[in-house]
Amino acid sequence: MWRGIQGMAELPEGRANDRSATIQRLWQYLAPHSQSLAVIMVLSIINAGVQALAPVIIGKTVDDAILTKNTTLLWQYMALLALLYVVGALTARFQFQQMGILGQRTITRMRAELFEHLQKLSMRFFDRNPAGDLMSRIVNDIDVITQLMGQGLTIVIGNLFTLVGIVIAMVVLDIRLSLASLVMIPMLFLLTQMFATSARNAYRKTREAIGNVSSDIQEEIAGVKVAQAFTRTDVNRQRFSERNAVNRDANITATAITSAFGPLVDVLAALGLAIVAGYGGYLVVNDKATPGLVIAFITYSQFFFRPIQALSQFYTTAQSALAAAERMFGLIDTPIEIADQANPIKVDELRGAVTFDNVWFRYGARQGQTGEGDWVLQNIHLNVRPGEMIALVGHTGSGKTSLVSLIPRLYQVSQGELRIDGINIADYEHTGLRHQMSMVLQETFLISDSVRENIRYGKLTATDEEIEQAAKDANAHDFIMKLNDGYQTILGPQGVSLSQGQRQLIGIARAILAKPRILILDEATSSVDTRTELLIQQALERLLRGRTSFVIAHRLSTVRGADRIVVLDHGNIVEIGSHDELLLKNGTYADLYKRQFAGLIQPS
Repeated sequence: MWRGIQGMAELPEGRANDRSATIQRLWQYLAPHSQSLAVIMVLSIINAGVQALAPVIIGKTVDDAILTKNTTLLWQYMALLALLYVVGALTARFQFQQMGILGQRTITRMRAELFEHLQKLSMRFFDRNPAGDLMSRIVNDIDVITQLMGQGLTIVIGNLFTLVGIVIAMVVLDIRLSLASLVMIPMLFLLTQMFATSARNAYRKTREAIGNVSSDIQEEIAGVKVAQAFTRTDVNRQRFSERNAVNRDANITATAITSAFGPLVDVLAALGLAIVAGYGGYLVVNDKATPGLVIAFITYSQFFFRPIQALSQFYTTAQSALAAAERMFGLIDTPIEIADQANPIKVDELRGAVTFDNVWFRYGARQGQTGEGDWVLQNIHLNVRPGEMIALVGHTGSGKTSLVSLIPRLYQVSQGELRIDGINIADYEHTGLRHQMSMVLQETFLISDSVRENIRYGKLTATDEEIEQAAKDANAHDFIMKLNDGYQTILGPQGVSLSQGQRQLIGIARAILAKPRILILDEATSSVDTRTELLIQQALERLLRGRTSFVIAHRLSTVRGADRIVVLDHGNIVEIGSHDELLLKNGTYADLYKRQFAGLIQPS
């Protein structure tokens, strides 16, 4: 049975030949808890001893007390048997308790490592993997593994010791009846091997299917407003029904496979019992065995197949858990694309000089690889002086957001070199580098916590006084004080109770508090009313002062205040200059200005 469970552990993508890889990796999480495992082993051995001794006492009761009509000896044997079962019940109870505690500690560590690894992955990974599927791996898959690492392992450990104890006891009592009791074992191993491959593949499909369902749910909840506005709810419902049906069919197939295993084990158990009873009866009739011995072996046969039946029931859990573990380890094994070098340069304070030296970028490639997809940025040469404000303009899809995303290393440069203060950003300690930067996006990310904690998000050591001063500098203090609980007001998911402009002001306050040397603004003043835009512009003037900044904006007032304007078109820099210089050139920027900034058409 254990070999059969190990046979389920084949891993895809280059690890299929390492059949025990998954189990070995799961064991690594249990190994540090050697003392707890030792206690569980001792309890299992005691319980196995109880299971092995009970049939001997039953046999002795028949031969020495019942057949001889010795009432005193009968009550002594019954008392001893009762004591054994009480000891067995108590050890089983503590065994399950200890294994449950150990399982929860192990799963907590697994989930923490998985979450920590996710935090280190680049944006490229999240672009390619739906959030719902990742949630399914962290929540659903880990919950399935919990069943294996908790009560499941108790079943395995306890019943394996019980099997060993029973086999030893049978061999000591009578080798002939022992062989008769074990005659069905080869068929049991063959049956386990037959079911292993089919069940493993079936449960792998169930984990993938539930991942797709979770991904669909996440997308639809996030986009429910748009779906209702475009009356797409019926289409979305149909698409979800199809994925849900795939999940249903995958689970039905897996259940059909594993549900057949238990009854077949029951059939083998019944055949084994019949063989022992028949052969034992033959020995008794021919005076080659006592009735008590045969009854003991009949009891052993029942006890012998009981742990096997328990293992067969555990079989379903093991299949699903190992399939879930494959997905979990597949995620943990995802290479960290943006990682520090052996001896990274620690950042104390940047001057803020930024240099793009023949930078090329596309989303389908890591640095030094050809990858797939078209180039998003091509041959970018740009030198930005400390404290300079650079405005980025261009048509939708021209590469503005991609360019600024390279500066904090949210993505890795595909070709060329990006330097800050003359040093390749890949040589810096990337967490320290990012501490020197702040981003204010069109949609401010807010957590479900107080206003105060949302502002403190980028600088956890900030005092309450610093937070309130940052809010005042961002023109956010007045509206915050009008909220029910002021700075202690708990915001809903994504700050749904606040207006777009109020969320932006909190985002600016967060950036002011962080005191970055390099600032990135991605359309921070779009989608707000005129009065709020004025408050944001005033706050941005304070925020931009003395900092190197990259501003993506449709608003003319922001663009005209820039030291230089960089015009992008299809991933190329086509023009660089001040507002007046570029208007005189009468090129791409002048055309954009006439069509967008001058109001001939509204910005997209």
